[in-house]
Amino acid sequence: MMLRAVVRRAARRGSSASAFGKSLQSLRAASSASSFHSVSAIETPLHRGRGGYAHSFHHLAVPGGSDSLSVFSSCRDVSLNRRVRDFSSGSGDSVEAVVPHMGESITDGTLANFLKKPGDRVEADEPIAQVETDKVTIDIVSPAPGVIQEFVVKEGDTVEPGTKVAIISESGEAVSHVAPSETIQKKTAPESSPIPQKTDDKRKVESAPVQEKPKAPKQSAKEPQLPPKERERRVPMTRLRKRVATRLKDSQNTFAMLTTFNEVDMTNLMSLRSQYKDAFYEKHGVKLGLMSGFVKGAVSALQHQPVVNAVIDGDDIIYRDYVDISIAVGTSKGLVVPVIRDADKMNFAEIEKTINTLAKKANEGTISIDEMAGGSFTISNGGVYGSLLSTPIINPPQSAILGMHSIVTRPMVVGGSIVPRPMMYVSLTYDHRLIDGREAVYFLRRIKDVAEDPQRLLLDV
Repeated sequence: MMLRAVVRRAARRGSSASAFGKSLQSLRAASSASSFHSVSAIETPLHRGRGGYAHSFHHLAVPGGSDSLSVFSSCRDVSLNRRVRDFSSGSGDSVEAVVPHMGESITDGTLANFLKKPGDRVEADEPIAQVETDKVTIDIVSPAPGVIQEFVVKEGDTVEPGTKVAIISESGEAVSHVAPSETIQKKTAPESSPIPQKTDDKRKVESAPVQEKPKAPKQSAKEPQLPPKERERRVPMTRLRKRVATRLKDSQNTFAMLTTFNEVDMTNLMSLRSQYKDAFYEKHGVKLGLMSGFVKGAVSALQHQPVVNAVIDGDDIIYRDYVDISIAVGTSKGLVVPVIRDADKMNFAEIEKTINTLAKKANEGTISIDEMAGGSFTISNGGVYGSLLSTPIINPPQSAILGMHSIVTRPMVVGGSIVPRPMMYVSLTYDHRLIDGREAVYFLRRIKDVAEDPQRLLLDV
């Protein structure tokens, strides 16, 4: 009975472990004349919090009797954290939608936007979110049909392959979630009330003399008047835009770029297009454009000047025995460059179909990494936007790029007479470390000859 009284008294007073130990020592002295022979106490540290230490006193045994007492004491101001796990439906049928593999050269991406909301029903393989990478936009799809419980990431977060994005319930039942942690704080010390401060009502409060603000110096007439910051908008760059910026700057830092120019009389190529466009569309189901003529001309020029299709790799030169032509396509998110594989083996219809398919995918953001990988030569058609002349930048790891521009009717001397002709400026930017001026000029002249007289392609002259 004495032991229980000591324990209860110690608990009521909120005594510490050391005070409780002293009580046990006094109990041992008092028990020498009673039926208690020995009392043992084991003090074990449990938790260290900001308020001090907590100890556990357990197994207070009374020899000669059957009583055994276990006592747990806690110190003041100890925070106990209780973890509650998120749970799904009772049948445990939740599945996770994760970021898929994004290609060998891509390690992470930015979660661009959600296509669905929590509570929406989705089918298997239905896109629920999009991840924007350095090159393409990738869909995150639902692994099974069900209802979206929650998204565990936010728009703008950086995610890697395998990152969990959403939790989907296959049963379609709503699931309640509990906060991941609760904090239960036990207060032992009473809150102290603030001590009222004595005030002297008779004392007059003298205000400090107001100092006049120094007048700003008048701005001189030469000082520029900048617009206010409220009229500016700051938005983060997309990953595709940052990737393009990095590659273009690397290209300028690596290549010894030089540009040569020429002009092309488009009369014959445009006449050929007007003459056969209806029959071409009726047979092949695609319109006959001018781009296919320049792709065929580039193929012929690369075959005549193979060094333009090569690239420097360290101390070596890699000559490519194939022709993969990249076509630069401007999209709302940035510049992408899909590739026409084996363009040297294609006819006009196959080239036009491939260009239309790749351009559509690029504008829709569904183009894949494989469709943009590689390429041995690039064609950039700034003429569709009205560009008259430009010096395009080489697309690594290539050595040259052809620039096409707008067609403008200009007076030209033909057979001693001045006549109006539809003319186009063309440019070739090339790596002067590998390609000499002679090869660059011959290459551009071949483009000019083929475009002005398409029959050369049939005769290979």
